Amino acid sequence: MNYIADMRKSVGHDLVMTVGCGVLIENDKGQVLLQKRSDTGEWCVPGGAMEPGETFVEAATRELYEEVGIRVSDLKLFGLYSGTDREIHYPNGDVVYSLSVIFITKSYSGEISDSDSEVLEHRFFDRNEIPKDLFTPDARPILDWAAGIREVEVK
Repeated sequence: MNYIADMRKSVGHDLVMTVGCGVLIENDKGQVLLQKRSDTGEWCVPGGAMEPGETFVEAATRELYEEVGIRVSDLKLFGLYSGTDREIHYPNGDVVYSLSVIFITKSYSGEISDSDSEVLEHRFFDRNEIPKDLFTPDARPILDWAAGIREVEVK
């Protein structure tokens, strides 16, 4: 199922509201995994949009497997993100307002892959080495993580 692609057949490039689920993955060195997007070349939280009927955890787990090639588990809620920075204008003209549910975990298995067409690269970063070219909708959760925030926040 690809709900957004189906919606685009009806609404074209007009604004569509979605819910995105992403995962901040920490390795054993305390670094976070970021994904470099193929559409903008910016760094983001690995994840993607929910499909109808999925739970937040199911969507995050599916997206991480599809885009990163790994299985995640033991997901903890990191934060809920909304606001003006959630409106995304994609290079193809599509406009999306995406609410984000961001999880955090240290539990993952499998080999990280860059083979998905939406991805240029995956890389782990230290808190003090977060790249400057962040995908605007994901900047707040990434910078919150870098600042050491650990509790659930509603933003």
